[in-house]
Amino acid sequence: MSDLLSSWRFWALLSAGFAAATAILAKVGIDGVAPDVATFIRTVVILMLTGAIVAAAGQMPDFTRVSTRNLVFLILSGLATGASWLCYFRALALGDAGRVAPLDKLSVVLVALFGVLFLGERLAPHHWAGVGLIAAGAGLLAWRA
Repeated sequence: MSDLLSSWRFWALLSAGFAAATAILAKVGIDGVAPDVATFIRTVVILMLTGAIVAAAGQMPDFTRVSTRNLVFLILSGLATGASWLCYFRALALGDAGRVAPLDKLSVVLVALFGVLFLGERLAPHHWAGVGLIAAGAGLLAWRA
């Protein structure tokens, strides 16, 4: 069991499952609610959940280990997350979850590109093929025939 809990693949697949649930639950929950209000409610819930996890895990002292550089990049990441969620909820309010979510997942393609361009990461040819297939799949799902 500890091997599973220390596997990035396990956590990434779990994340994908929760992200799928998020899209469906949000699509139902946003009906008749302003997208920005829905995003705010979701954010408050996330804040309470992660706060409880940090407290229960005894990680409050770890806040003192956050450098200024870490803090700047985490704040920027938080702003990007907030912008992403606001746009995502607006898209869900206007479109079908089964078409919005795949287009949102073009972030996978962008992360691959940005990882190579800005972080010096390397992808093998078969990885690039996968990135291309993700892009093509998102485009096909978003395309209205």
